Amino acid sequence: MNNKFRVLLATLCAVMLCLSQASTVLAADLPGEGKTIRFSQSDSMGANYVVVKIVTQALTDLGYDVKPSTISSSLFFQAASQGDLDLAIDINFPQREPSFTKVQDKLVKVGEGAIQGGGYNGYIIDKKTADAYGITSLEQFKDPKIAGLFGKNGKANMIGCDPGWSCDAVVQYQVDKFGLKDTVNIVTGKYEALMFETIAKVKRGEPVFFYAWIPSWMTAAMVPGKDVVWLPTPFDALPEAMHSTRSALTPGVPGCAGNADPCRMAMAAWNWQAVGNKQFLSDNPAVKALVEQVSFPLQNWSEWEQVVSKKGANERNIRKLADEWISSNQSTFDGWVAKAKQAN
Repeated sequence: MNNKFRVLLATLCAVMLCLSQASTVLAADLPGEGKTIRFSQSDSMGANYVVVKIVTQALTDLGYDVKPSTISSSLFFQAASQGDLDLAIDINFPQREPSFTKVQDKLVKVGEGAIQGGGYNGYIIDKKTADAYGITSLEQFKDPKIAGLFGKNGKANMIGCDPGWSCDAVVQYQVDKFGLKDTVNIVTGKYEALMFETIAKVKRGEPVFFYAWIPSWMTAAMVPGKDVVWLPTPFDALPEAMHSTRSALTPGVPGCAGNADPCRMAMAAWNWQAVGNKQFLSDNPAVKALVEQVSFPLQNWSEWEQVVSKKGANERNIRKLADEWISSNQSTFDGWVAKAKQAN
């Protein structure tokens, strides 16, 4: 072996050793290296699943081994408070405030919410009937003639939320408080199935009356201002346990009946909030720093919901939407990860 070859071999070995050491250092620099995060997503599927995928990728880039699960918000609160789950980013507030309050000694909210500016909750009827009969307020449903347009015998059939959902408590409470019990019948069942039939009715030009929220696949399929309108409520009214410090009067709501602005919704703006186990977040400041940054414009949510409503919330479609967002917003995504690394 000549001297030149010995020098080349020694150089190659040195380079390989440096690369190996650099790789070890880089791995050690990842705050999640060697750690597992038990990451939950809500069983209420929609655009929130896209955000879960985006955050999962960011957590993976931070070195965490992400163990996903899908359960209801109520079960998440119980499991996370017992230390069996670590984090969820799609808990809807203020609707879930009563359940959260019971475990807030163990759990904590993180960030301002994943929807920039928040979303809306309220009562919707088809625009065709609203325009034909001058319906511009929920309060008009006290009139049996108006209510009867959406049912029979002077009583409207309004699709509410599934029993056990937080919005079911809101609807039941408000129908009573607004003096509508004699003229409004709340229809409950499997909400998604009821909504498919509602969409079909709108397409047939038939009257519809239901509770909904935005962003959602329902309001992507039935566009407020075009197909349907929001009905302003007469005054603020929420169950005592569902505390809200803000008024339900909401400016700039698209598709509010009578072009009302502000439009008094069923409640103040809502949001998908991140909630985590206090001890876990204390031990993992990088996770907290990441989640605090995560938010998306309402337009993104609406676009995702529209795709989900048409193509379904299967793994392939959700992954495609998440990957497309990351690719189109790489600098933002990388910035989230970089700032999270610094927090450690």
